[in-house]
Amino acid sequence: MTEVFSGSFTQQEPIPEAGIEAAMRILQSGRLHRYNVAEGEDGETALLEQEFAASVGSKYCLAVASGGYAMATALRALGVKAGDKVLTNAFTLAPVPGAIASVGGVPLFVGVSRDLTIDLDDLQAKADQADVLMLSHMRGHMCDMDHLMEICDAAGIKVIEDCAHTMGAKWGDTYSGRHGVMGCYSCQTYKHINSGEGGLLVSDDDELMARAIMLSGSYMLFERHLAGPPKDAFAQIKYETPNVSGRMDHLRAAILRPQLADLETQVERWNERYVAVERGLADTPGLTVVQRHEKETYVGSSIQFLLEGWCDSAVSEAIARCAARGVELKWFGAAEPVAFTSRYDSWRYAPSEAMPVTDDILRGIVDMRIPLTFSVEDCALIARIIRAEVSAVYQSLDG
Repeated sequence: MTEVFSGSFTQQEPIPEAGIEAAMRILQSGRLHRYNVAEGEDGETALLEQEFAASVGSKYCLAVASGGYAMATALRALGVKAGDKVLTNAFTLAPVPGAIASVGGVPLFVGVSRDLTIDLDDLQAKADQADVLMLSHMRGHMCDMDHLMEICDAAGIKVIEDCAHTMGAKWGDTYSGRHGVMGCYSCQTYKHINSGEGGLLVSDDDELMARAIMLSGSYMLFERHLAGPPKDAFAQIKYETPNVSGRMDHLRAAILRPQLADLETQVERWNERYVAVERGLADTPGLTVVQRHEKETYVGSSIQFLLEGWCDSAVSEAIARCAARGVELKWFGAAEPVAFTSRYDSWRYAPSEAMPVTDDILRGIVDMRIPLTFSVEDCALIARIIRAEVSAVYQSLDG
């Protein structure tokens, strides 16, 4: 009998009871705005910032409305203005070049390597063309951060890390988001902690974080930030910085705090499921499992593999055959963007020269979410289905 998977690839786990109870307290109080606190209260949002900063070893943290807002705020804090070029990955999701474009910047795309990280040779070749790199740890894959920082430090490039898919991940002993001058995280539904939408921004730099707090719409209430720089950091900045309101509210912060406290356990659970899929796909004819660097500690909330050298019709057939058996795969090689699978050549507001080597890699990237609503046994079943269907299509090509 042919196996079929019946689970949902978009169903997340429920919010923890502690988060629901905290949210109810906020709703009953009526005090949702982050600066609307009773006497003697710190507020859920300020407490979340303090706890997140401690969890990644950062001096400062700011909670905002989304991961995309965090990236745009980081760019503004660094002084990126209209017409400035900003280096970024060619393999990323649309909010990354979107954040650059939103401040008037011009994305300058850097190629992708077969391990799905930024091509460091291409970065080196383009390092003299921009002063800022928006580094996307796309789909949870971290490049050799030691080498990347050597390139950027030598060229005077300031690094902002997009950690939407790497909250809880490390390079060596350093958490994702802590190599550059600012790190940006997402709390959108499909990320590692879930408030529907939301973002976090970290930095050790007093001036950058003071600007970010003012940009977020703090008015003159910056002293209420438990994880913010000292008052004197705002002395001049408070007069010069526009209010681009994008604060996180107490309700979302209340939902997130218990999830953050449990993140380490959740990472272990994701990785158990990731390994089950990875092992099941090993040595599948025609399929390349993406290898990770030994220095990288990852969070396996999604998995990617390559169908290298396949024609478009064959990839489409393999994906359709998997879908018929209940396995939902996304492909970055389609001529037209579908869902979140757009590529650098899809973003016509950010024209770029063609990158043939990168194009060949993008053409073969297949992506799959691994929600924690799946069991380890589910993941093994999913891998068997992918293996069978990819093998069947590959054999027909080979024949």
